[in-house]
Amino acid sequence: MSELKRTPLYPVYEKSGAKTVDFGGWEMPVQFSGIKNEHFATRERAGLFDVSHMGEVLVKGSGSEDFLQKMLTNDLSKVKVGQAQYTIMCYEDGGTVDDLLVYKLEEETFLLVVNAANTEKDFEWLKSYAGNDVSVENVSDRYVQLAIQGPKAESILQKLTKDDLSEIKFFRFKDEVKFHNHQHGAIVSRTGYTGEDGFEIYIDASEGAALWEEILEAGKEEGIEPIGLGARDTLRFEANLALYGQELSKDITPVEAGLNFAVKVKKEADFNGKEVLKQQKEDGPTRKLVGIEMIDKGIPRHGYDVLKDGEVVGFVTSGTQSPTLGKNVGLALVRSDLTSEGEELEIQVRKRTLDAKVVPTPFYKRK
Repeated sequence: MSELKRTPLYPVYEKSGAKTVDFGGWEMPVQFSGIKNEHFATRERAGLFDVSHMGEVLVKGSGSEDFLQKMLTNDLSKVKVGQAQYTIMCYEDGGTVDDLLVYKLEEETFLLVVNAANTEKDFEWLKSYAGNDVSVENVSDRYVQLAIQGPKAESILQKLTKDDLSEIKFFRFKDEVKFHNHQHGAIVSRTGYTGEDGFEIYIDASEGAALWEEILEAGKEEGIEPIGLGARDTLRFEANLALYGQELSKDITPVEAGLNFAVKVKKEADFNGKEVLKQQKEDGPTRKLVGIEMIDKGIPRHGYDVLKDGEVVGFVTSGTQSPTLGKNVGLALVRSDLTSEGEELEIQVRKRTLDAKVVPTPFYKRK
């Protein structure tokens, strides 16, 4: 068994007694004080996440934008320096290689932030298509990535820098933000994976642990909490944010997953999967991702079959008891003709078949 990788913040968790798990080959904290407590801390106050296991790939050179236009489904030509974009890499059959964020650092320099378990695969995939006018470099080891999320995120983080964070609008970022007592500048973007306002911070790996402790100290009065992967999952799930390996995979296209906004089939560049995705957008996919709410008592878990009149018509991609709603809800990939709101379905929960219905998503929307 290969040894689990650890982020530079691992000693901090050890000290705080966090419960850790194997997450895509990384030893990561699943919870600090408890999933529900951490979930509500983020929704109501602020939560701090270590997301340094995520991968960073630097793409630069005179051909970098053209190259990425051919590799990614969204339209990068609309992105200016200082902006970020959510996008997807696909295979020829429309299945998903990964979903990611792209930061335009300079005219010919882009930082791609990819899912932890896919970093090596994505890096090799990009390299295999890159021409001589593009360099592709895996720079994941250079960064610690922290996320501070929640209604008090801005006021807490502002205590640690003279840079005006209110100037950073949604899906924008500032490069070289200087935090007090830190030598290296950081990329700070107004992005996140919780459905709340907040920031993601990319700073030199040597300074990550110190910044983590400073943010927790700065947010003490506001009730900030360190947050593990358990609450990260319930938060993103309630906001209907896709998780690779569940809502997206090599067998699930972004159109099936309801991510049409990030699939620009009208852009000139021929990207992988363009024809399949164009067809799905025009004709509608044969299956779609929907929200489901349990009528009977039971939780719809990842991988459970979805049935209609005893026939399997799909499967659950994610499901839990929503802390915010107090209801058992899920996301499921289901035959398209059965996705109207109110449609009654059944979920196979072990040996029992339980009633559920289709409901709108996201389950939670920030006011």
